[in-house]
Amino acid sequence: MSSPSLTADTPITDLAQLVEYSAAGSRPRAQWRIGTEHEKFGFRTDDLRPPPFDGERGIEALLNGLTRFGWEAAPENGRTLALLRAGASVTLEPAGQLELSGAPLESIHQTCLEVGSHLDEVRQVADELQLGFLGMGFQPKWRRDQMPWMPKGRYRIMQAYMPKVGQLGLDMMTRTCTVQVNLDYGSESDMVKKFRVSLALQPVATALFADSPFTEGKPNGYLSYRSHIWTDTDPDRTGMLDFVFEDGFGFERYVHYLLDVPMYFSYRDGIYHDASGQSFRDFLKGRLPALPGALPTLRDWSDHMTTAFPEVRMKKFLEMRGADAGQRDRLCALPAFWVGLLYDDAALDAAWDLVKDFTRQERHALRDGVPRDALKLPFRGASVRELAVEAVKIAQAGLRRRAFLNADGADESAFLDVLAEIAESGKTPAERKLDLFHGRWKGQVDPVFAEFAY
Repeated sequence: MSSPSLTADTPITDLAQLVEYSAAGSRPRAQWRIGTEHEKFGFRTDDLRPPPFDGERGIEALLNGLTRFGWEAAPENGRTLALLRAGASVTLEPAGQLELSGAPLESIHQTCLEVGSHLDEVRQVADELQLGFLGMGFQPKWRRDQMPWMPKGRYRIMQAYMPKVGQLGLDMMTRTCTVQVNLDYGSESDMVKKFRVSLALQPVATALFADSPFTEGKPNGYLSYRSHIWTDTDPDRTGMLDFVFEDGFGFERYVHYLLDVPMYFSYRDGIYHDASGQSFRDFLKGRLPALPGALPTLRDWSDHMTTAFPEVRMKKFLEMRGADAGQRDRLCALPAFWVGLLYDDAALDAAWDLVKDFTRQERHALRDGVPRDALKLPFRGASVRELAVEAVKIAQAGLRRRAFLNADGADESAFLDVLAEIAESGKTPAERKLDLFHGRWKGQVDPVFAEFAY
């Protein structure tokens, strides 16, 4: 979840400014970049419990330790809650899940180096504090009431609001981790095509990355329980966005969607003002109950855009949000998958041909069924596995045509090898962990913290 926006406090005087805000993200192909984000669960190596914020072995101590690598502390109310360095940031999810929001980079080679460098830095500091970090989609061992809360103002507001609109919102906040990628568009028409393709194929990414089969030490009946969590979090701000596939969709239609998403807050003068459930449309008229008479700025709008949680989200770029966090190679594979599909014209055309005749019912059936069945979900006389195999092949070809080479002359397609193996075998990371649970782990989840920690 995002930190306060760095957008200027420009007053909003016209609805057209909101449309222009996202339209201004359009940029020529030579300026398209890749921004990868991933989250991970911290745990104390002696008792496997999630570390609190405070204390000698707490999350703040970890953040402060990372400043030795050139990260600059970004405090809130005098406490270190985020770090900044060269266009990247390290932030905290509500229960202390550590998130790297990577810098905008040109290639997957650079992305994977960034991920590896970050994990190595975290490991050095974490070892000193007797902490470890695990990449999975859902916390495999601890109950919701055993998870700590980080002292961030927006999280206090969301913590109070979530139970009013869904049963699993607090689980989303405290017990989930994801990997996602942020990608550019060249124009409104390019945005529309990429949005439609990525939204339709998001369940395929969910299936390939499914890695959240445990809840409180036992199998939960799902392969991506993290994905299931979103189906009962907040219907006003989640889902498949059917209007994206309607004629006339563009920047303006997405603005109207966001205006109908209830607010959480307005961040002003270092204070989060609770506006939960209130209307941004009223804010535009100076009628926001939380701030009577105040008018919004583009910073308020930028913050508000981060409080919608659909499967694909637009800001000044598109965010792919459907994958469970996982091992290091999959943190590199997720951006490779979407860059291969969306940044090469022939691949984007092929991906659109793959999904353009999906019906609304089929898109929803994929979204609703994949969390439980992943690649084995039946689809059009076959299964999602066959769809995943084809999508990975399209992405591989797209990366080869992109021809972004490393120092050894290798293109980016090798980053998809891990997904190709998952798709061909039909066996997700979650199913492999379940095999271990029922076999060598003898019905225990504790070994996951040793065998799959970064």
